[in-house]
Amino acid sequence: MHVTTADKRAAFRKLHESGCFILPNPVDVGSAKALQHLGFKALASSSAGFAWTIGKADNHVTVEDVCQHLAALSTSVDIPVNADFEGGFAVEPDKVAENVERCVRTGVAGLSIEDSTGDKDKPIYERALAVERIKASRKAIGDSGVLLVGRCEAYLWGVTDLKLVIDRLTAYADAGADCLYAPGLKSREDIAAVVKAVAPKPFNLLIGGSGLSLQEAADLGVRRISVGGSLARAAWGGFMRAAKEMAEKGTFAELASGYPGGELNKMFS
Repeated sequence: MHVTTADKRAAFRKLHESGCFILPNPVDVGSAKALQHLGFKALASSSAGFAWTIGKADNHVTVEDVCQHLAALSTSVDIPVNADFEGGFAVEPDKVAENVERCVRTGVAGLSIEDSTGDKDKPIYERALAVERIKASRKAIGDSGVLLVGRCEAYLWGVTDLKLVIDRLTAYADAGADCLYAPGLKSREDIAAVVKAVAPKPFNLLIGGSGLSLQEAADLGVRRISVGGSLARAAWGGFMRAAKEMAEKGTFAELASGYPGGELNKMFS
């Protein structure tokens, strides 16, 4: 049975209604198909993971690059894809809205908008502008059914002010975000406080340094867990270990730890 974009968007919203689910991050069509094969119910793109596949650093890809990638992911699997849409690839709310409209047309079921500026001296946008960017994104999504994720990047940029994070996330929720996300949180106390503050809207946890299991995160009220670029780094770890061994030692022992080609062919056939 053919799964439509509308089906995926409805299924994605349903996943956010109760429980806690893992939202793993593929880097390309092959890894997306593999994750679907393993039984995951939804996926999320990774800005870093994708950038590395085309030989670029994170946050150095274009909106054209990303939209092509998102369209490829969305059409390759029968499960919902959430877009890591960085900061909307613009500063001004109206320009963010234009890019969000492009993102919606790729077939994604959700997309996130960050509030980081890329400027170390002023790492996150001024509050009023950040809120307007979320409002513009909400308007651009319209009645498409795409889920909007509001992200506060403060902790990732060294602004470890929990009150600021909670204030931002609640403001983003009021501005139309359906799900809230604050990557960089580590302690159970901080995670629980943010979950409580944004409730009843769902909270996404970047598993990162918290070290929590799916069940432990669920017990704190987390609704979904993503891993960011971690799967990509794990894959690059194996690749670079084997490549460095060949380059530096002229030996090939690391190649023995590769995933069986027969199994890969079986999975993709």
